[in-house]
Amino acid sequence: MQSTQFDRILRRVATIISVVILTLCLIYISTGILLSFYYEPTAGGAYNSLKMINTQLPYGWLFWRAHDIAGNAVIAIALIQLVVMFLGRQFRKSWLAAWISGILLTLSAIGLNWTAMILDWTQEGYWRFSIELGTIEAIPLIGSQLRDILTGGGAINTITVEHLYTIHSYLISVATLILAIVHLSALLWQESQMHQAEWEVGS
Repeated sequence: MQSTQFDRILRRVATIISVVILTLCLIYISTGILLSFYYEPTAGGAYNSLKMINTQLPYGWLFWRAHDIAGNAVIAIALIQLVVMFLGRQFRKSWLAAWISGILLTLSAIGLNWTAMILDWTQEGYWRFSIELGTIEAIPLIGSQLRDILTGGGAINTITVEHLYTIHSYLISVATLILAIVHLSALLWQESQMHQAEWEVGS
């Protein structure tokens, strides 16, 4: 399959987007670490600690806002990345690593947003999570076990917040960062391979 100028431009755009995604992931994780110094992952303290961060801590509102925007932006840009890769005809076997890492990266970014829904302990987050739990529990065979893992085996309480905070901060965040690095590396490697192939054809 011959590469056109349009394909080459889209491949370069995909590489640039992957750099943007990695940058957003670093912003998300670094601001999350800063927020974790003051955030209290309990049913009673989550809301109050975030309120304190937003109103009393110097520049706390800025870090919280940057954390929120970066998390949402990663999802949107990761989805755009998949479209750009498809339009650039990057769906051959040689692009398998970039595709797998890109899809998993998108899913992990959605997972970050999902696990954060109850961490602010607002009414909206609480009832959204309650509805989501009902959907999870309806999954055949493993639904009840997944619900118990998330909630701690009982009602939505402090243990639930602690479990989701752990999953959000230590599992999915690390996985997202690793996937962003792998995705960028796969695109850079593929870009160099394409340049080398084009140079050999041209010479």
